[in-house]
Amino acid sequence: MMTVGFFGCCGAMRESQCVLGSFFTCLLVIFAAEVTTGVFAFIGKDVAIRHVQSMYEEAYSDYLKDRARGNGTLITFHSAFQCCGKESSEQVQPTCPKELPGHKNCIDKIETVISAKLQLIGIVGIGIAGLTIFGMIFSMVLCCAIRNSRDVI
Repeated sequence: MMTVGFFGCCGAMRESQCVLGSFFTCLLVIFAAEVTTGVFAFIGKDVAIRHVQSMYEEAYSDYLKDRARGNGTLITFHSAFQCCGKESSEQVQPTCPKELPGHKNCIDKIETVISAKLQLIGIVGIGIAGLTIFGMIFSMVLCCAIRNSRDVI
């Protein structure tokens, strides 16, 4: 990012078409990477949700096999997602948050939370991509203005 910023600043200060072109190219590559990452994130959303749910189910079954040992992973899941258990919370009640009112199914809660967080990340990504597009537009406008001013002289 510092290199990209360096290209932009130096290109504008020196009025260099070559450096501004390099800045534009870097922004174009970053924009392509942002779009690709966003597409893969939304395509792979269901896979990510299933993976986290399977991790929860594994921790859940490990706890049921050996309750005396305890399970830090299950406790972390319950406190992070503010949920308790799958169908009922009776089997895993000692690992549930104390302030949790009633039973909340963790499998459903994991899907809800991850979907909401991915949507927020997508909105932020769209905002950053918009800023990148503005940077590309302004660098090309400045590059064309430099070329036109040199043609006049």
